[in-house]
Amino acid sequence: KSMKENEMKATLHEPLTVALPEGFTVRGAALEDVEPALELFNRWAQAVIHEDEITDAVAIRTEWVSPGFNPAEDIRLIFASDGEMVGYVEVWTTQKPPVHPWMWGRVDPRYEGLGLGTYLVAWAEERAMKALGEIPDGLRFAPRVGTFREADAARKLFEDVGYLRIRSSYTMRINMDTLPVPPQWPDGITLRTCNPETDLEAVYRAVDESFSDHYGHVDTPFEEGFKRFKHFMTGYEGFDPSLWFLAMDGDEIAGISLCREHAHDNPDVGWVSTLGVRRPWRKRGVGLALLRHSFDELYRRGKRMAGLGVDAENLTGALRLYENAGMHVHSVFDLFEKEIRPGKEISVQSL
Repeated sequence: KSMKENEMKATLHEPLTVALPEGFTVRGAALEDVEPALELFNRWAQAVIHEDEITDAVAIRTEWVSPGFNPAEDIRLIFASDGEMVGYVEVWTTQKPPVHPWMWGRVDPRYEGLGLGTYLVAWAEERAMKALGEIPDGLRFAPRVGTFREADAARKLFEDVGYLRIRSSYTMRINMDTLPVPPQWPDGITLRTCNPETDLEAVYRAVDESFSDHYGHVDTPFEEGFKRFKHFMTGYEGFDPSLWFLAMDGDEIAGISLCREHAHDNPDVGWVSTLGVRRPWRKRGVGLALLRHSFDELYRRGKRMAGLGVDAENLTGALRLYENAGMHVHSVFDLFEKEIRPGKEISVQSL
């Protein structure tokens, strides 16, 4: 064999040479690991962003039992010699085709600098590579990771192993110490709440259409997408359809605001999970009216803060809309990517 061939082999399988330091053990996850995982995430978050990043065990459980995800195969947990969970990584290849596997991990701040993060990223990349078999030839394949802007150690680790920052997203919040500004509805638009018995498919199609020109969107076959939407948006304890607002034009859905009473990171904050307006109804004030109505209803239910997530360079001008509604940036999350196979990019990049 030529030297060149051996070198090629070495680069492709480099991750396998990363070993865990002595005294640590590693395994896949099971549902009884949800609570210790939650504690680990918040030990990390308190050290880095000085607040919890997730307070809702139901949210983690909902992810672990979602269609196409297997915690035993898609998660790796690291334990210290005393049995405490000190490292975590998950890999998502459920998007079809999985051109951008999503990797997300945490290392206990008390165990930084020992190589646990390097081990987890290497394992996650190997796991992500398994998705290559499902991707048609010629398509670009690039796993993604992300972390909060303040997480210097994580950023350095990602950059050291070849990831480049490509994008940021914001968590935005509004303080509602006084009654929020009431919505003004455009002519011909009425508001109603969702009836999950009859509306779910139409709501999913409206969401899918509203987000089809957002950065990173990949067209998903209907059955697949609808199943995942139902699971994540309605398939958990505490789902409340009276917080799902539909802006109607006759019997057509013009826009949606799908809210939850509690943000995953803070039970005192109401959360706008999904706010979207379909193309024909844009630039008419539907989005702002939906947002204001959502704030209004969350305020009525005792919330004095509300939040949502948005792509910082959002292609449809959502950021301006949120600022106009009185929201401010609460935290910044940076997205990194590593191109493993060049080719045609099928996710939306620009309008």
